[in-house]
Amino acid sequence: MKRLFNSLALPALMAVLALAGCKKDDVLIFVENGTYPTLTASTAAPVMDPKKENDHAITFTWTNPDYKFTTGISSHNVQYSLEIDTVGSNFSNPRKGVIVISRDLSQSFTAYELNVVLSGLNAMNLPPDKKYNFEARVVSSINGAVPLTSNIIKFTATPFSPPPVVEVPTDGTLWATGNAFTSGWANPLGTPYEVTQKFTRVTNTLYELIIDMPSKGNYKLIQTQGNWGTQYRMLEGGTWDAGGFKKQDADPGFIGPPDPGKYKITVNFQTGKYTVVKQ
Repeated sequence: MKRLFNSLALPALMAVLALAGCKKDDVLIFVENGTYPTLTASTAAPVMDPKKENDHAITFTWTNPDYKFTTGISSHNVQYSLEIDTVGSNFSNPRKGVIVISRDLSQSFTAYELNVVLSGLNAMNLPPDKKYNFEARVVSSINGAVPLTSNIIKFTATPFSPPPVVEVPTDGTLWATGNAFTSGWANPLGTPYEVTQKFTRVTNTLYELIIDMPSKGNYKLIQTQGNWGTQYRMLEGGTWDAGGFKKQDADPGFIGPPDPGKYKITVNFQTGKYTVVKQ
C-alpha cells in the first residue's frame, strides 16, 4: 500500500493523509487537530562538572501533541526534535543543537552528553569554560508534516573542556631525549640539553619544542629528569611527523625525521596527538 501525506493550513491544523490502496476505492484520512506540546525541564541550571561526567545533568519532558485523525486520536510515527540554541539566536543558528527523538516524551542528558551537544565539534561547538544562556523547544511532526512547536524554556550552563586524553606532566615539565638528538639517550640530560631539549608549556595540555635534529633515530619524552618510569611513548601506527601517544614506560620511542633540519614538535595531551613539522 502506498502512503502520501500532505499538510494544509497549520493554524487550522488541517492535513490530509491519502492512503492509495490496491483497490479502486481510496480511503482519505484527515488530521483534524492537535495540541502544541508543553516543554518542561528538570532544572534551569544543569551542573557541568568534568569530574562528574556520568552524573545526570538535565531531563527535558514534553506532552503528547495528540494528533487527532478523523478515525480518532493517534500519535503513531510522531517524531520530536529537541532544539537548543543560545538566547538571542531565535533557533536560526545553523550550529544549534538538534536531537531527534522518535515517540518518546522525554530526553535525559548526563553532564558528558550535554557537553557534547553544547561544545562538541560536530554540534554547537561553543568555546568551553564560559557560562551561556540557552533556550530549548520541541517541534513535533507526524510523517514529516504538521509541525507543532512547543513553548520555549531557558536554562544556563557552562560547557567544559573534556579531560585530556593523556595524563598531563605532573610538574608541568617535559623533555625530549634520544639518539634523534645530539644528546643521545641521556637521562638526566646534561648541559646544555636540559635547556635546549626542554618543551615550552603553551597551555596546561599543549607543549612545543623547536629544535635542530639530525636524521632518523628515535626519542622519548620524559617529564622528570632521571626517571624513565613516567615517560611518554608513541602509539603503534605513528609516523615521524604525526600520531598518537600515551604515558607508558615501554618501547618504541618516537621516530626521528628522515632528513636533518630544524623541527617543531607539538605534543597535545588534550587530544593525545603529536605533530612534527619542519621549520
